[in-house]
Amino acid sequence: MAKTFDEVMERFRSIAFEDEFDMIVAIANGGIVPAGIINQRLQKEIHLLKINLRDEYQHPKYDQPKLLAPIDFDFRDKRILLVDDRIKTGSTIKLAKELMQEARMIKTFAVNGNADYALFDEACFKFPWIV
Repeated sequence: MAKTFDEVMERFRSIAFEDEFDMIVAIANGGIVPAGIINQRLQKEIHLLKINLRDEYQHPKYDQPKLLAPIDFDFRDKRILLVDDRIKTGSTIKLAKELMQEARMIKTFAVNGNADYALFDEACFKFPWIV
């Protein structure tokens, strides 16, 4: 079932972050909007991790997630909040964690899916900021 912008934003406002983070890493492109909303509260530097698996219709483009551009920020020994819009299989998050294994801590955030911090964990729905 579709979610309204107000429903999603209420979840963003009410989620409690129990960990301290040095930075937010958004999986581009889906994690960019959620990371920006989260950063209104956390006020941390945001970096993009350009990994892709699916197209705009959520159909797989590749057999496995791919890193599309080199990592251009220092994540070593940092506490990271790794943000994506949707976690379905977890393969993109797994690749991101492997790529940043030298981080001190990585916690995951998803608007919808199984993550350390998630707004929803239910059947896929269209995000209200996607036209």
